[in-house]
Amino acid sequence: MAAASPRSLHRAVDAYLTFLAVERGLAPATIRAYRGDLADFSDARGTARDWADGPDAAVRYLAARTRRGRRLDPGLAPTSLRRRAAAIKGFYRFAFGEGLIGIDVASHLDLPRMSRLLPETLTQAEVERLLAAPAEDALMERALLELLYASGLRISEALNLDLEDISMDGAFVRVIGKGDRERLVPVGEVALDAIRAWLDGPRPALLAAHHVEPVRGGPLLLGRSGRRLARQQAWAMVKRAAAAAGLSGRVSPHTLRHSFATHLLEGGADLRIVQELLGHASISTTQLYTHVTGERIREVYARAHPRA
Repeated sequence: MAAASPRSLHRAVDAYLTFLAVERGLAPATIRAYRGDLADFSDARGTARDWADGPDAAVRYLAARTRRGRRLDPGLAPTSLRRRAAAIKGFYRFAFGEGLIGIDVASHLDLPRMSRLLPETLTQAEVERLLAAPAEDALMERALLELLYASGLRISEALNLDLEDISMDGAFVRVIGKGDRERLVPVGEVALDAIRAWLDGPRPALLAAHHVEPVRGGPLLLGRSGRRLARQQAWAMVKRAAAAAGLSGRVSPHTLRHSFATHLLEGGADLRIVQELLGHASISTTQLYTHVTGERIREVYARAHPRA
């Protein structure tokens, strides 16, 4: 086996990236992320010298990247560090499997543990204030906010909806979520009324004015150009409503999704049902909301019980 060198390391990384693209079929954006992570690892001091000799190069690199707050060495946030470690471990697993190295380095690398951050949620009263904040003539803004809270959609899922994806009579939306998994999610009457007001109001004129071909009925939510509402525009709408409701700094589109799940569980909904509504592949992701609900229950108990 050839001695380790910068050239052999770069060849191994290139081979791994080709494997991810061709054999695994990963998306170009994912390949770019892996490329950036592995380039940073490859360029680190000492890596090219001993990357193939054992786990020391990877352990040394990851330890250096955990140092945060030092001048010229800011380190990585926990989520970024875990992603970087996963990229390096995958690379070493590939290199050993292909016979590029003689030591199973990947088996010696542990992924950093992720802290389970509780999602930011609003109380039901705060949600009511937020949903009442848009001006009466801001029909699409009202429809967007009501839909996000009524169905717990990710912002990308809401923005990708076409008119044909919503059933006004059946009171549900058809959503394509992560991993191209399809699910049907109920929509409450209040949200349907807000959506209906938008559909019967300015939306048709907006489509016609810009000569947009209404494939599958056209996008449900439109920007001023008559095309699908952009993510940045949706964020701005939510932030504007939050500021009007006195909730600045605390609210994003995802906050409404978190609040949707938390309020369902507080109302007695089964965890498996909430998992299905949110489109979570694993029940462990949904279980995070039980911790939020437990905190809320303790707050209510402490406030309401005479001997708390």
